[in-house]
Amino acid sequence: MKPNECVKVLELMASKVCHDLISPIGAVSNGIEFLEEAGEAMDAEAVKLIAFSAEQASVKLKVFRLAYGAGGSDASIKPEDVHKAFGDYVAGDGRIEQDWDPFAPLGLSEPPTGFCKILMCLLLALIDTLPKGGTVCVFDGGDGSTHLKSEGENAGFREGYRDALFGTAKPGNLEPKTIHPYLTHLLLSHYGYSIHVLESPAGSILLSLRAA
Repeated sequence: MKPNECVKVLELMASKVCHDLISPIGAVSNGIEFLEEAGEAMDAEAVKLIAFSAEQASVKLKVFRLAYGAGGSDASIKPEDVHKAFGDYVAGDGRIEQDWDPFAPLGLSEPPTGFCKILMCLLLALIDTLPKGGTVCVFDGGDGSTHLKSEGENAGFREGYRDALFGTAKPGNLEPKTIHPYLTHLLLSHYGYSIHVLESPAGSILLSLRAA
């Protein structure tokens, strides 16, 4: 990747993270302003808003740390950590549910470094295939691979997403909505993984994660 392309990827990634965090953090700020205006007559709804928004910001930071930070590749991170963080992340709006057992065999019995980081990145990618909500799950593919599946009405890759996820998109054509799948592609390559889209029924997307 050329230096100018690296800069664009970094800028888009920073824009995405800031965009996702500005809503809950802004809500905390608004709640505090309301309380200041109310003086001693603290409003219970404002307190609830602040608590909920602060929790949402914390949840998103934990997910972003696992997906994008160096700590996400630490060997101490386990699938149950991903399950908990991702579950908290999707609980915010209630559109997405996860249905998988992080303690069950998930394939890739001896995966390369960064398995949980890649797992989180792919779960976040599957959210984007569910415009009307649905369910995501992770399970043993039975052939030495890990399968990840999304199911929901009109499930599918939006324009440019699949090209970004598989690295065929040009960095100069990336947008905020395609920066996550493109970064996921870079991480897959860096940590020694490959993914494949498998045939699945309408209304679902099935990915196979393998050691490259």
